[in-house]
Amino acid sequence: MKQQKLEQQEREQQMTYKMKVFLIGFFGGLIWSSIGYFTFFFHFIRIGPAFVLMPWILGDWKDTNIGQLVGILVISIVSIAIAFVYMLTLQKVKSMWVGVGFGLFLWVLIFYILNPFFPGLKTVPHLDSNTIVTSLCLFALYGLFIGYSISYEYAEQDFHKNHENSNDDPIEELLE
Repeated sequence: MKQQKLEQQEREQQMTYKMKVFLIGFFGGLIWSSIGYFTFFFHFIRIGPAFVLMPWILGDWKDTNIGQLVGILVISIVSIAIAFVYMLTLQKVKSMWVGVGFGLFLWVLIFYILNPFFPGLKTVPHLDSNTIVTSLCLFALYGLFIGYSISYEYAEQDFHKNHENSNDDPIEELLE
């Protein structure tokens, strides 16, 4: 039993905390921008993932499926930086609502503050209600995913750091 426990701890310690944050950011961007593409494809929202390409890429190809897929990839890469920002600022907070608030903050940042940098993005008063509600929900869920995942990994790392020399197992403590 103790041998299995040691082997499990060795496997878990192979990946550093920063690598976990990197992966959380990448997959958070990949998952939620893919869901955003799904909502765009089925006309729940009028803005697809390719909106991130608007300021930099010219041509009509960005309005095609290839452009949407490239937008998903770009969002996934940008999401890595967003995850590290969350790690540096809010990782110690153990509430899921902070993650939701972080996602809503990102929505306000993109749709209000950075709106002039996205030439094809209408201002919020000119967006239809389906787009506003769906994008708010997507950003809130994205923030929840990033925030809760990073806070959980931080708590796990902190627990293992504080209980390095003891034989305490949180699961065994729960079962007793």
